[in-house]
Amino acid sequence: ITADEPGKTYLLQGNEAMARGAIEAGIQFAAAYPGSPSSEILTMLGHVAKDMGFYAEWSTNETCSFEACMGASMAGVRSLCIAKQNGLLVMGDAIHTAALYGCKGGVVLIVADDPSAHSSTNEFDARHQARSASLPLLEPATFQEAKDMIKYAFDLSEELQQVVMVRGVTRIHHGRANVTLGELPLSKSPLNEKPSQIENWDKLFAINYFHDAMYDKLNKAQASFEKSAFNWYSGPEDAECVMVVCGTGWFYGQEAVDTLQLNDKVGILKLGCTWPLPEQFIVKHLVSAKKILVAEEIDPFLEQNLANLIAHHPEIRVEIYGRYQAKAFPHSKELTPDLVRNALANIMQVEQAPK
Repeated sequence: ITADEPGKTYLLQGNEAMARGAIEAGIQFAAAYPGSPSSEILTMLGHVAKDMGFYAEWSTNETCSFEACMGASMAGVRSLCIAKQNGLLVMGDAIHTAALYGCKGGVVLIVADDPSAHSSTNEFDARHQARSASLPLLEPATFQEAKDMIKYAFDLSEELQQVVMVRGVTRIHHGRANVTLGELPLSKSPLNEKPSQIENWDKLFAINYFHDAMYDKLNKAQASFEKSAFNWYSGPEDAECVMVVCGTGWFYGQEAVDTLQLNDKVGILKLGCTWPLPEQFIVKHLVSAKKILVAEEIDPFLEQNLANLIAHHPEIRVEIYGRYQAKAFPHSKELTPDLVRNALANIMQVEQAPK
């Protein structure tokens, strides 16, 4: 993860790709509390921290790790916090408060969800916390994105002066694929050793002031998402059905379309920026569709947000299929290629391919 070989391709685990992305982004501080499937990120960063010139620690708990990152951010440096979905709830108070005030140096919060609870006590979907705290949310669908999104998230965080959440799932964090390396940073932001002065001190307890600033940052994030390369569409412009996918849903959706030979009838709208939704981009690709199938892990988070968006656009007339509406998928447990393929076959009324 420290090779100075831009353009060279390596077989990397998703967590290795994220660690490499943080190094390419020029982090100077990283903190986490261990929890599968996220543990390897800080472990790998810790092994190379001294050689790469940054600080990494296992913190006492998730709240301490996030607050330490916010403190480092106030010195103007880029900070990475890592947790699993259970740990995100531990730091709930801290992230909601941080979202109101914002950050100085970029702060990226990587959260690893665990659909089917392979190494967890529950299947909690971390995306609800991003929406609740009004934090921009990114979801990698490929292992290359698992690396590239981290640098983009840091750039966005510093542009907005706001924490940015990157949410993955077990199959991304613990899967492996080829990843092409980018360039290592030539220099890092100088450390501001003087305590940061609190801006707008007279408004510190004027909650409306900070809420307005927080929502303004969210609007700016949405504008950035409209042109993000992490959102794309493939398939016919007049598709009868559009699969709206994020995360592992993209892998399974593409396989389903190819297997069922529906490339001339089904389009795939892949979203890497899932909160706030890039509204104009989505409307453009749904306006001609008759049906949409939403493939995501694990709650119908994207599905319900899409339904709300569509309700404000009468020009879009579609039937929605997903985990909640029309019940194309089970309410719980992770998706599989078979589930997605069979759901698409039923919607398009074609014969299901043999397993």
